[in-house]
Amino acid sequence: MFVNDIEYKFIQPPAFLAEFVESYWMLVNHSEEEKAVVLVPDGRVDVFFSYSSAEPFHTTVAGVEREASSASIRPRTVIFAVSFKLLAVEYILDTTVSVNEVRYLPAGFWGITADDLADFGRFCQTISDILKGLADKAMDGRKVKLFELIYGSNGSLPIRELAERAAWSSRQINRYFNQRFGISLKAYCDILRFRASFQDIRAGKLFPEQNFTDQAHFIRDVRKFSGVTPKGLRKNQNDRFIQFSTLEKR
Repeated sequence: MFVNDIEYKFIQPPAFLAEFVESYWMLVNHSEEEKAVVLVPDGRVDVFFSYSSAEPFHTTVAGVEREASSASIRPRTVIFAVSFKLLAVEYILDTTVSVNEVRYLPAGFWGITADDLADFGRFCQTISDILKGLADKAMDGRKVKLFELIYGSNGSLPIRELAERAAWSSRQINRYFNQRFGISLKAYCDILRFRASFQDIRAGKLFPEQNFTDQAHFIRDVRKFSGVTPKGLRKNQNDRFIQFSTLEKR
C-alpha cells in the first residue's frame, strides 16, 4: 500500500504469538522530502527498528499514547516494527513503559541489524523465531483472562465486569496498569474503543457503533484522541492521520 509516497505493509503474527503481538509492519518513505503526519492513540506498544538518510540504524520502544501528536517522517526512512499487546510488556519485553514515552533500546537488541531491514518477510520470520523463545513463560491466569476480555470487546466492557470475570479486584488491576503501563484501565479501554471506531468512520458512519453513551460522547472522545471531529477524521485531509490512511479496507 502506498500513501503519499509512503509504502506501508503489515503481516499478522503466527497464532502462537496472538496473545502478545498484534502485527508486524513496515513503513518506508521513498521520497527525498519529509512527510508530516499525525499519530493518534491506538493502544499499542511498538518496538521500532529504523534508519533514515539523517539517522543511523537504531531501535526504540514506544509506550501507549494518550493524545494525537504531530510527527515528520524523514526522507528515505525505513521502519520495521512490532506492535505488541500490553501483555507482552511484562512477559516478552520484561519492562515497564510510560505514556507517550519513546526510549532507545541497547545496540544489538535481539540481534537485529540494518541488514535485516532489507526483506520484510524474512524480518517477520526472524522476529517470530525470537519471540517464540521468549514467550515460553508461565503467566498469571487473571492477566490472560483480563486481556482476552479487553481486546475481545474493544474496550467496551465496564470495569466492574472486567474485574469480576477476571477474578481480580479493580483496585489491583489499576495498580498493575499504572505501574506497568503508565495508564489506568479505563483510559486504556477508552483508547481501544476509539480505535475500533476507525472502520465505521471510514465507512461514513459518523455515529456511535462501539458502545458510546450517545452521539455527544462519541464526538467528544474522537476529538479528544484525534483533535478533530468524526467528520474531520473521515475527511483526513492530505492523508495526515497515518493510522487511518493505512487501514485495511473491509
